[in-house]
Amino acid sequence: MYPDHTPRPPTERAVEVHQPTPLPPAVAAPAPVVAVQPGSVPAVASIVLPDGRVVTGYAINPAQPEPVTAKPPVSRAAVNVALGGVGFLAVCGGLILLTSFIAALTAFITQLITLAAVVFGGWIAVQVFSANRHQGGTTVNIRKAVIKRNHFHG
Repeated sequence: MYPDHTPRPPTERAVEVHQPTPLPPAVAAPAPVVAVQPGSVPAVASIVLPDGRVVTGYAINPAQPEPVTAKPPVSRAAVNVALGGVGFLAVCGGLILLTSFIAALTAFITQLITLAAVVFGGWIAVQVFSANRHQGGTTVNIRKAVIKRNHFHG
């Protein structure tokens, strides 16, 4: 039925209208008062918007990033490489000294062998040449020799 109490056609449905019910305002509890140090009260800032309105509020300090831990001026890997290089140089220095020592020892042994050969060879030569003089052998002086048919006539 319509508001004037006339019957409705069978294809239409009734429309119901609901009016919102206003809620009573809530009583807000007072905000707790926080004691603020006198030096930490932020300054109030006002901004004029392009349409002429003024917005006033506290300035918010930007968030400070956490301090980055100080890195050493030289990385640990570089220190390890440098120490390895120093150790390698120390080993190479020792190897050079060892090589020099071995070369000097080899030269010394070679000189000893050469000296022994000269002295021993000289001793043998003295023995050989002095052996003919000390043995009482016959000395033959050939001044004029005639060889006839493989016979020696002296």
